[in-house]
Formats: sequence, structure tokens, C-alpha cells
Amino acid sequence: MSAATPEPSVQTAVVVGGGISGLLAGLELAKAGRDVTVLEAGDAWGGCVGSHVVGGLTLDSGAESFATRSSAVADLAAELGIAGNIVAPHPGGAWVQLPEGARELPKTGVLGIPANPWDPEVRRTLGFAGSLRASLDRFLPASAGTRAAVTSVSDLVRARMGRRVLERLVAPVVGGVHSADPGLLDVDMVAPGLRAGIRTHGSLAAAVAAQRRGGTAQDRAAAGGRPPVQPAKAGSAVAGLQGGMHTLIAALVAELRRRGVRLLNSTRADTAARTADGWRVSAGERTYDAGLLVVALDGPSAVALMQGSVPDLAAHRPGAGPDVKLVTLVVDLPELDRRPRGTGILVAPQTPGVQAKALTHATAKWDWLAAAAGPGTHVVRLSYGRSEAAGKAGRDARQATASPPLGTEADVSDEGLLDAALRDASALLTVPVTSNDVLDWDVVSWGGALPFAAVGHRQRVAEVRRVCAREGNLVMVGGWLAGNGLAAVVADTKRQLADVLH
Repeated sequence: MSAATPEPSVQTAVVVGGGISGLLAGLELAKAGRDVTVLEAGDAWGGCVGSHVVGGLTLDSGAESFATRSSAVADLAAELGIAGNIVAPHPGGAWVQLPEGARELPKTGVLGIPANPWDPEVRRTLGFAGSLRASLDRFLPASAGTRAAVTSVSDLVRARMGRRVLERLVAPVVGGVHSADPGLLDVDMVAPGLRAGIRTHGSLAAAVAAQRRGGTAQDRAAAGGRPPVQPAKAGSAVAGLQGGMHTLIAALVAELRRRGVRLLNSTRADTAARTADGWRVSAGERTYDAGLLVVALDGPSAVALMQGSVPDLAAHRPGAGPDVKLVTLVVDLPELDRRPRGTGILVAPQTPGVQAKALTHATAKWDWLAAAAGPGTHVVRLSYGRSEAAGKAGRDARQATASPPLGTEADVSDEGLLDAALRDASALLTVPVTSNDVLDWDVVSWGGALPFAAVGHRQRVAEVRRVCAREGNLVMVGGWLAGNGLAAVVADTKRQLADVLH
């Protein structure tokens, strides 16, 4: 046995993976008095909650906000002593880019689904015919869209409100947030309790309105005890941290070190094998023994690590998530001081001439960042990459345009992405953005690291958790199980660790 860990017992734990879920698992174990070692293959902590320096500004390289539909992230910030750093975005709201032009996203909605089809902003986006079709939702039987055991966001919205709501409101929001086609997403995972709310309140619009109000006790029960999604005006259903979301990781790492947790980066776990007392994890020439093993990796990597010792997991290996690339531009453009597209703009997949799926005008969204950048200096971040289905829809819609095709494959150079980002930013912001305006830029790639909850996801997760529970001292956590977003990951990780500890 290696000297790297104490004698294996129920009081020792090894966590494989140093992203937000792994670090949080380490904290929960340390609070319970366990002797904890966290292994991370890379040289940085936090996974998709990272940072980079662009134009002299320390910026988020991954997640830059968290959903306020639950208090999970705010509670964690409070526990780490940084609750006072929570900030709301500028109330400018977001826009959506449609084939015929840009529109402000409606003030009310869940995943872009409107609470009132006749709201002026909704009607401007849908047109009279689209709002009329969406309003028929209240005359449909509650069984429409709720009868099947599982259903996609697309199927539910199309059945109850029609194609224009799906294409003009839901698809841009889902693509921007989940990098996925709404036809692939399990509505019960990304909007828990929404289908049950239709049966309770009589229509999809009424269910959305109820979730925005906080929901009834019946709504919360239907959501599996979780608070239902409660978005406000598009772009404001989130909060951030002064200085960036990466400061949450810095605070979490500091707390782990204070509690004596061993944090070993640049230490890739190669194998995990059963022992008489628990588990032995091999990383290069070192081994780490523990009574409890927590695997906090992406889905394919987690199953690959464990399937030799737990063969039943092999059947549940998920596909990789979509490849996403983020292009960050720091530009000297006083013309952007007027926030021409609010806090940012989501792009409908069928929009010709634009390859980006979303643009965040970060200095318009976060007042603290605008102050740090100074007058006339702006931070703009464009996101590229959707699920294959959404990507095909976008490519088909752009076939007749003169814009060069763009993918997220490895052979797309950073310089090619920069050129696309300049074109897209100019089109989306209605302000020319040229290479002469760029003070600095960077490209961050997330290769399959951003999973989405495909139809049937809840059932697949339940089976993975049953397999782990049979082992008795194995826990798997992370976005591939919890669903996309910090709020989901934090809440699920705490829940899983509480179950195994108690």
C-alpha cells in the first residue's frame, strides 16, 4: 500500500476529479470528518469554472453565472464567506436573433416558453398568427403533452403552443444555455415539474406563470422536491460573483486546504480496483487507498475508469457532450457603451449568416467588469458549438448564404474562430468590430465537457445510481448526472454526499 493515504477504512475517501463537483464532494466529506484526497488530472482546479487573463482582465473562461432557480450556489457562497460578493446582472435583458432580425426576448418565460402569448414582446417575436396558435394552449386538454412517460422540450412545446414558439423563442434559449436541440432535451430534467404543472393549472402558459411565482406545494412535489425553474426577464434569471465565478473555486480550494484535504493536481487516475477494505486508485506509480470512492469526472471518463471493477456501468456510458468553443474579445469600442443588444443575444439555429449560437456582452452584463475595464473598453464572448441535430439545422439554414461554414472540430484554427467572431459580433451587435479594435483575445475549448439531459435522462441516471448504491461505497457526481449548470451540479452533489454519509 502506498504511503500517500492512511489505512483504508470507512473514514478515508478519495475523490477523482477536481471540478466543482469533486471539490464540493471533498468539502462535504471533510465536514463529516473523513480523511480526504482529491486527484485532478489537469494543473488547474474547477473544471468548467475557470479563469484566463485577456487584455489585462481576469475573466471567467467557462461558467460566468449561476441560475437563481434554487439557493444552492448562494448557500455555498455563504458557507465559504463570499455571499456578499453575489451580484445581479445589469437589468438590460437579452435579445434573440431571428432570420428577419433581432427582437428583445420576452420578460416572462421558462426556457423561452411564454407565460402570456399575447405579451407585446412575445407578439412582436411570434407575429399575430404565432401568438394566436400559442394561445390555443389554454383550450387543449391537460393530457396533451403530458401523457407520455418521457418527452422532449420540443415535443411538449410544439404540441401545446406550436412551431413558431419552438423555433423563435425556445430553440435559441435552449441552444444558448444547453448547447442542444430542444428535440433532444428531456423536459422533466431541464424544467422539473413543468409537465405536472400543466395538469395542475390547466395549460402550459399557466404552468410557466406558476413556476415564475415560485409554484405551489403540488408543483414543488412534482419537481421531486426541487424548487421549480423560476426565470425572470431573459438574462436576469441568473446571478454572478464580483470578480467572476472563478472566485468561487478559489474560495472552495482555500477552505479545503484549511480543513486539511490533500489536493493533488497533475495526478491522473488510471485505474480503480476493489480491495478488501474499499478501493485502490492508481495514478502513475502511486496508489491511493480509501474506504469511500467518489468519481467526479465527465460521463465517458467516469464509466471508463470504473467499468473494469463495476461491469454493470458499461451499459450506461453516455456519449460525449457537444464540443463548445468560447471566443473572448477585449475591444476598444466606445460605440458599445450604449449596450445595443442588452446583456447579449441568443441566435436561432435557422438564422442565416451567423455561426455563433450566443453572444454575451460581458461588460454590459456585469457592472463590476465594466468598471474594471474602463470607459470604452468592452468584453464580448461568443459561443460556438451545438448538438449535432442543432448544428445540422443551422448548417441547412445557412446553405444559401455567403458566410463560410464553421464547425468546432479540431482542425478549425483559433485564427479562423477569431475571424468568425469578428463577423458575428459585428452582425449581432450592429456595430462594426474589426481586428483593429481588438486589444486582446483568447479561445477556450470545452471538448465534450458540457453534457445535456437527453430524453430519458432521469431514468438512465437512476440506473447509474442504483448500480453505485449496490457497491455501497461508490458515488458518482457531476454534470453528466445532475444536468447542465452550476445550480444543478451543486445541489445534486450535496444531495448525493448527504445520502452516502447518512
